Formats: sequence, structure tokens, C-alpha cells
Amino acid sequence: MNLHLNLGKNSYDIVVERGSLKQAASLLDLDRKVLIVTDDGVPAEYARTLAAACKTPVILTLPAGEDSKSPEVFLSVLQKLLEENFTRSDCVAAVGGGVMGDLAGFAAASYMRGIDFYNIPTTTLAQIDSSIGGKTAINLGGIKNIVGAFYQPKKVLIDPDVLQTLDSRQFSAGLAEAVKMALTSDAELFSLFESGSIEENLETIIIKSLQIKKAVVEQDEKETGLRKILNFGHTIGHGIESLEERHTANGDGLYHGECVALGMLPLCSDAVRARLLPVLKKLGLPTEYKGDLEAVFAAMAHDKKAKGDIVTTVLVEEAGSFELKAMTRSQLRDALHYFA
Repeated sequence: MNLHLNLGKNSYDIVVERGSLKQAASLLDLDRKVLIVTDDGVPAEYARTLAAACKTPVILTLPAGEDSKSPEVFLSVLQKLLEENFTRSDCVAAVGGGVMGDLAGFAAASYMRGIDFYNIPTTTLAQIDSSIGGKTAINLGGIKNIVGAFYQPKKVLIDPDVLQTLDSRQFSAGLAEAVKMALTSDAELFSLFESGSIEENLETIIIKSLQIKKAVVEQDEKETGLRKILNFGHTIGHGIESLEERHTANGDGLYHGECVALGMLPLCSDAVRARLLPVLKKLGLPTEYKGDLEAVFAAMAHDKKAKGDIVTTVLVEEAGSFELKAMTRSQLRDALHYFA
């Protein structure tokens, strides 16, 4: 299936098709120099498959994990583009999860004031959410995504077949973003999570999630209004994630999607929460958090959506609908104590 994200001169297609990675030569403009940015957690065969379709491929393999979204690694990507004599007619392609997409996209946006960028997501989370919409960024000073740009890709290839190499925890963590979008925008999709088979309905979940995000981005490309609904679960989830990142590399921290799952719980009605909890358990996602809540609250102080003491927060009173509410930090602190 082809979805067209209509953003005027920044419009592009999203191809959702099993085996599309192997068809990259006919789907992308690769008759040029292509920097393929991937990480050592992604099966190397995916980058090699793309490289085989390129006229002049250059593969750059970085360490897996959020630490690669650092100024130092970002500069190393730019340095690679410079060393390999990339020009404005060449391009960058990300092959990996959200970290590679964020990093490679920001590098493409910055080099020579912008060269073409393709996104080929290989994780559930990236296929469902982060690969479209044009948000690119790196972290700085312990704050997630604080330096970046809105820079749309030229095309996105989503091949559900590559998800077969994900471990079950990574697979489920990515589905939290689809649950998020279902709760704010598609009651039917949320019902599918409640009663349907995830494996049998995977492509439907991916496509419906992308359709929701596509519709939102088309109306609000740079998050001045409606696009804020995509942050449901993220206000608190990012606070939790900032504490958990240092542990994730050792295998005892929480992934982004797991943090988003937790972040949704305090910001929905009792009736929605009663339906959400069984869905999270079905997906193997966490429903309790025993970490330092004051440290989480302190991390939330850096929320980019904050204006002074006010944070625009997404609430869900009924599945399939949402409310954008201006909450004080004190009110958010009270919501966070759901976990106490």
C-alpha cells in the first residue's frame, strides 16, 4: 500500500509492503552516492541489501542505543559525508529504528543546508510512528531531542518482514505508540488491540497508525496545535525515560515505548484506564513504576511543550477522543503520583 503524506512541496510517499526493502532499487532514487546510516543492533544484511541497490553506497555503522544521538556522533556523520565528498545531489538513508532515523535525518537536514533523506525503519516503533512526520533531532545535556529540525524525508519504505528479527520485548514496546494513537483517534483500532490477534493484524495496525499520524501531520506539520496529540503518554513517559536510559544499555532499564505506556496511565479516565491496563498486559508492557517519582518530575521540567509553569498535556476521557489541557506543574506532579 502507498500512503501519500500531503505537505505541498514537502510531500512524499510512504510505502507499506512486505519485501519492499528488496525492491529499493525501483522504489528510491539510488543512482547516486548514498550514505547508509545504520547501527550494530540492526541485522547487517538490511544495510547490505540497500547498498546492493545503490550506484555508490557508503555504509556507516554506529553503536546501537540512545547514546548515538549525541553531538559527537552527529558530527561524525557530517564528517563522513564530507570525507566521502557528498554533494547536494547525493542522499542519506537511515536503516534502523528511531535513533538512526532521528540522527541521519538531522544530518541530512544540516549537511550543505539539506540533502535528500530516505527512511527505512526496522523497528515496530519506527514503522508505526517515528519514521514519518519529519522530526529529526539529537540529545544534549541529558535532554532528549532538544536540538533538531523539522525535515521531511523524500520517501519512507516500511517492510513488515524486517520486524521478524526483533526480540519480543522490542516488538511490543513499539506497539505502545499504536495504542497511543488508537486511544486519541481511533476507537475501532483500540478495540482491535483488546480482542484481536496482534500478529494476524500487524499490517492493519501499522497502516491505521500511519493514517492517524499522516492526517495529524498534514494539518499541523510543525506542532503548533493538533500535532500535540501525538504526545499522549510522552509528557510523563519522557520523564521516566530520562531516568531509565542509563540502565537500558545494561538490559535493566525501560525502552521508549514502555515509558510511553506508563505515561498514558495517569492521564486517562478511570473507564479508559480499566480498558488500557489489560491491553498493556496483553502486549507485555509495564503497568507499574517503582522509580524515583521526584526525579521523574524534575526531568519533566525540561518538557519542550512547557511555557513557564504551564504544560500542554493530552488527556483521554473516552477511547478514540482526546483533550488538550493546559496543566500546571503542580497538577502534573499530582498526576505522577498515580504510581505512588
